[in-house]
Amino acid sequence: MNRMKDPIEAFLRHLQDERRLSPHTVAGYRRDLSKLKVFVASLNGNDLLHLKPVEARLFPAQLHRRGLTGRSIQRALSAARSLYRYLMREKLVRSNPFDGIRAPRGERKLPETLSADQAAKLVAIEPKSDLDYRDRAMLELFYSSGMRLSELSGLDVKYMATRNSSGWVDLKERVARVTGKGGKERLLPIGRYAHDALQAWCEHRGRVAAQNERALFVGRSGHRLGVRAIQQRVQVWAKRQGLGRGVHPHMLRHSFASHLLESSGDLRAVQELLGHADISTTQVYTHLDFQHLAKVYDKAHPRAHKRDSS
Repeated sequence: MNRMKDPIEAFLRHLQDERRLSPHTVAGYRRDLSKLKVFVASLNGNDLLHLKPVEARLFPAQLHRRGLTGRSIQRALSAARSLYRYLMREKLVRSNPFDGIRAPRGERKLPETLSADQAAKLVAIEPKSDLDYRDRAMLELFYSSGMRLSELSGLDVKYMATRNSSGWVDLKERVARVTGKGGKERLLPIGRYAHDALQAWCEHRGRVAAQNERALFVGRSGHRLGVRAIQQRVQVWAKRQGLGRGVHPHMLRHSFASHLLESSGDLRAVQELLGHADISTTQVYTHLDFQHLAKVYDKAHPRAHKRDSS
């Protein structure tokens, strides 16, 4: 049987390089597997490659004693199972000691959302500077499309084959193409309000962006705006617009999904637009061919309606 100096680090490299998971997702695996590493170290003279099923059963019990929620324990067990599936593939272990081990089912926390009126209030920005136009476009696009923070940050002004674009907007066709979790691409329709806000920002972007900068959203430096900076801009505008509570980009994604599902009742369409691999992930919002998705979107989403021709 082959040996490996650090099985966890090898697994994390596999997630990053072979499965092409996002840095955020890999960091989550690292945090969860660090709990496993501490647990294994607490066993007398044991190591990851020799963990027995009877010992693995003690892992969720230890996490429970440390005060972790059922959901956190489930996530740690899922990471551990994934690690050992990888180690089996590499022929470093013969079986998965975490097979069949389940954590207590935790209550599923409903996502926080804004009401349609609150969302409209947040994006009702009267721009006074170039960067105000940028911020309005970002907020409208978040709420209009339901895209993830990392997806919005990664958008380019247009597709650039030579630069390996992971996402871009096509204002003429009113769509955005993004690359989500696991490297999966999807098309998202851009509603009328978001389209107009993006068009206005593009007219001002040239005064801010550095020469040859491909990023759609740039900061004062002229270069791509990072996820942390975007989070801060959302929080700043939530406060300025008088929402009076913590608003973050994912809340706008939740609001998009909740409002669209409430209006359309089409769970599968919402699943596709959000980029969820498993519809059970999308089903939390029940508590609250691309043309078909676009029709559902245009008909149902409160900020997608096109102008009357009159």
